[in-house]
Amino acid sequence: MGKFVITTRKNGEFQFNLKAGNGQAILASEGYTTKAACLNGIESVRKNSQDDGRFDRLEAKSGQPYFNLKAGNGQIIGNSEMYESVASRDNGIESVKKNAPDATVDDQSE
Repeated sequence: MGKFVITTRKNGEFQFNLKAGNGQAILASEGYTTKAACLNGIESVRKNSQDDGRFDRLEAKSGQPYFNLKAGNGQIIGNSEMYESVASRDNGIESVKKNAPDATVDDQSE
């Protein structure tokens, strides 16, 4: 089962990573100024990850595929790593869809 891991950045902002059952990070958030906002971001991922239209399938200048997950208002709520192939990226999207709804929250920001 997947989990959201909350950590604190050097600048004091909170962020989360969605990790698959194997421990691999599959989605990283932006920085949030409060933990409450970070938790809201997690809830947004849980909800929006079930709508395939919320995933932007993109390609970096280097040619590597990646994706962003957007909220209903168009704001990016998470982004992926760079993948070696389109198929790998698409597997990453499917992993987010599968893991996000029931993922536990592991708060390591203390």
